[in-house]
Amino acid sequence: MRAVETWRIVATALLAAAGLPLVLVVMAKVRDRVDSSAQVAIGGAVTLTTLVVVAVLTLTVLPGLLTWIVVAAVAGAFGVMMLAS
Repeated sequence: MRAVETWRIVATALLAAAGLPLVLVVMAKVRDRVDSSAQVAIGGAVTLTTLVVVAVLTLTVLPGLLTWIVVAAVAGAFGVMMLAS
């Protein structure tokens, strides 16, 4: 079994640090647009599932450059959504 490189762990931690608040922001945006608890839950579940899948790919198979691009994109999306609030 191959050990996980340190940079992959750091990238995944940064992805989680930006991604988990992003899930909450997405849920709040859905709540603002529709008046349905089910839609809010679906939006949160889809966002969280996507985040988990990307985190697993980051830890295992994504190349370095693509990993950091994804981390930057998630952090940027979170920043833009917070500024747009």
